Amino acid sequence: MSLRIRLARGGAKKKPYYFIVVSDSRSPRDGKFIEKVGSYDPRLAADDEKRIMLKRERIEEWMKKGAQPTDRVARFLDKAGMMSRTVRSNPTKMQPKKKAQERAARDNPAPAEAEA
Repeated sequence: MSLRIRLARGGAKKKPYYFIVVSDSRSPRDGKFIEKVGSYDPRLAADDEKRIMLKRERIEEWMKKGAQPTDRVARFLDKAGMMSRTVRSNPTKMQPKKKAQERAARDNPAPAEAEA
């Protein structure tokens, strides 16, 4: 059984509120969970101390047992100083694919060729 520390959505329509929960990775997002270990309210200001509430001891205990945080929760834990995450960047992902690059090169000649 692989455990995940992830967000479970609560709150009303258009008023999101998230619980940070420990759950089995196979359970649905808002389904069964093992324990609530925090909360996240995205509607509060970014510098508000109640925006992200964490139960540090419980999270550390679950991580020792092998629970893996999702990307978003890992950002919260990194900001709280509980773990360090590597910043991921994939600048080539936003580049057009091969055929689109060929089409753009065919339709718009390079600026150096246009000036000549």
